[in-house]
Amino acid sequence: MARKVRETPSPTGWRRRLARAPILLYRWHLGALLGHRTLLLTHTGRTSGEARQVVLEITGRDRATGAYHLASGFGPGAQWYRNVRATPDVTVQVGRHRVAAVARAMRPEESGRAMAGYAPRHPRAARRLMEACGIETDGTAEDYYRVGHDLIPFVEVTPVRRL
Repeated sequence: MARKVRETPSPTGWRRRLARAPILLYRWHLGALLGHRTLLLTHTGRTSGEARQVVLEITGRDRATGAYHLASGFGPGAQWYRNVRATPDVTVQVGRHRVAAVARAMRPEESGRAMAGYAPRHPRAARRLMEACGIETDGTAEDYYRVGHDLIPFVEVTPVRRL
């Protein structure tokens, strides 16, 4: 059964710099080097009102709407997650393609299905995500569903127009 075995605060110091390094690649117009499994999310700070950026892994895609699914590995307390809940108008960039979009927190059932679908497509990445998030799982689809349902919220980001 999936369970949180340790708290995982957001990185600080050199780990934060390392985690934020991919943002520089996008700023230098080299985001395409990261492939099509990551995107640059530009969102608005809920307190400051200033533009904030984070590079996230695309965990899934809705082909009908073009929406991207993103996991908040640090849980509902992650700053980007809290910001998009407060102000859902965002911009996403995948490679060189940039679009305005609207973010929506997925319901727990949707998050569970998204996590259960992601894990078999990317088993090593799913295991690394669980380790980084301090979550213990038995690796079954049912356990990954529980992770998404109970521990890791997902966001659906739907493009509205190309910039």
